[in-house]
Amino acid sequence: MISLSDKEWQKRLKPEQYKVLRQKDTEPPFSGKFDDFWRKGEYKCAGCGKTLFKSDYKYDAGCGWPSFWTAVNQAGIKLVPDNSYGMERTEVVCGNCNGHLGHLFDDGPKEHGGKRYCINSTALEFNLNKSDD
Repeated sequence: MISLSDKEWQKRLKPEQYKVLRQKDTEPPFSGKFDDFWRKGEYKCAGCGKTLFKSDYKYDAGCGWPSFWTAVNQAGIKLVPDNSYGMERTEVVCGNCNGHLGHLFDDGPKEHGGKRYCINSTALEFNLNKSDD
């Protein structure tokens, strides 16, 4: 588990990453680098490097943010009730650094359990599979 001070996070992250991961901001829809990105590999937390999602779990939800039907390991993320802005949602947080990743919705592919992890591109880094170089 990574625990840093606010100043340490500001030094470690790019300004846009800090806004999303530490201040729970949301990037505008269809603006993120991973929204329409289909390479094979793993998506890691931009704050700590923990592997969170695989490209095999990604699908086009048409919502403007990268969407995944499951996480690599449910213990690697935390689900937190979020009642901000007068809505009842479930926030998705990195289980290793507590960075805000996005939200979980119940409108995902039914054949995969019906979940949609709607994640900010800014909160992610990507590692290409070696065979796809």
